[in-house]
Amino acid sequence: MSDEKAPEPGSIAWTDLTVDNAEEIKDFYTEVVGWKPVAFDMGDYTDFTMNTPDSGRTVAGVCHARGVNAGLPPQWLIYIIVEDVAASAARCTALGGRVIAGPKKMGAEGEYCVIEDPAGAAVALFAPAR
Repeated sequence: MSDEKAPEPGSIAWTDLTVDNAEEIKDFYTEVVGWKPVAFDMGDYTDFTMNTPDSGRTVAGVCHARGVNAGLPPQWLIYIIVEDVAASAARCTALGGRVIAGPKKMGAEGEYCVIEDPAGAAVALFAPAR
C-alpha cells in the first residue's frame, strides 16, 4: 500500500494539453523544456504523458483532440479535485459558467467535466473513484 495521500478537494491533480496535432506539439515540448514523452495507447490513436528528464516523473499530458477530448479548447487545462463532479457542474451553471464537456467517466479513475467560468477560462473538475 502506498503512503501517498489522495489529493484533497481543491487541489490541482493534473495538467493536459489537448490539440489537433499532439505528435508535433509533444516534440515541441520535448525540445523546449526537455520533457520525455511516453506513448499512451488510446485505442485508435496515441496520446502522450510527459515526463521530467532526470527522475522520469510524469508531470503532464499532451493529447489529441479526439475521442473523449473532442471539442476541448486547444490550451493547457488543469484538473481540480472536487467531491462531486455533477454537483460542481450544476453549481457552475447556476453561477454563470457553462459546462463544455461531461460529466464523463474517466475509466476506473473517476469522473470529470470541463467547465468555462464566467470570464471564459476553461478548467476541468475531477472526482477520483472511491
